[in-house]
Amino acid sequence: MDADGRLPLPVIPQAHRVPPADARELSKLFFARLRELPEGSAGYQYARNTLIEMNMSLVRFAARAFRSRTAAGSGSGAEMEDVLQAGTIGLIKAIDRFDPDRGVEFSTLALPFVTGEIKRHFRDTTWAVRVPRRLQELRIELAKARDDLSATLGRSPNVKEIAGHLSLDEETVIEGLVAANGYSTETLDVPAQAQESGASGQRALALSEVAGENDPAMELFEDLHALGPLVRELPERDRTILYLRFGRELTQADIGSRLGISQMQVSRLLSSILARLRAGMLAA
Repeated sequence: MDADGRLPLPVIPQAHRVPPADARELSKLFFARLRELPEGSAGYQYARNTLIEMNMSLVRFAARAFRSRTAAGSGSGAEMEDVLQAGTIGLIKAIDRFDPDRGVEFSTLALPFVTGEIKRHFRDTTWAVRVPRRLQELRIELAKARDDLSATLGRSPNVKEIAGHLSLDEETVIEGLVAANGYSTETLDVPAQAQESGASGQRALALSEVAGENDPAMELFEDLHALGPLVRELPERDRTILYLRFGRELTQADIGSRLGISQMQVSRLLSSILARLRAGMLAA
């Protein structure tokens, strides 16, 4: 028994080899104990590390979707290893943020985190815009030519001078220079033109503060995952009514005809179902 009177967590010597189905069930136990253990304690670290190892199959599953990108790169195992490391970072973030009381499967939360970190890896280490291989190689030649000519001329060379140095036509050089803009993207944290006045004077606003807007779909995503367990708890007839009304978009009269009840009964049942779901959502 632990000091708190609970049975200790099972010792799993090779947690990374636990089959996914078993890992799902064991993860529920480890997540429950993880919330009870003091952060930083030996028990907490064991539970967290075991969760990471047991759920590495999620990282490997997500990484398979990016196999074509690694094949287009160096083609080495080192590239795939980098992808797996990036996915593991996403897995750790998901473990630290997962709340089992929300009634959502861990894999449902984890996969977007894992995939997001893998995409971030490719965004930070590869071209922001896909361009032909010849233009990728031309960018390197252009960069070297500009450095060499700048050192010789004491200034930045123009297109004609670069073309002459590389024995290329000017159109090819221009095409390469335009394609080179796709190698990296600008961060949204760069200062924008707009400024904000404050007590200490004017502050340059970041581009992220003046461009774009909040995505309402993010809240919808959380609401739908919170709603799922509540819908599964409903009786079969109530689920059928919800499906016919909002999935098939049938009228209350059509629903009543299918179920052999009156339109008024459908209306009362629908109001009751929605009130129950609303109360459950508020409680969650």
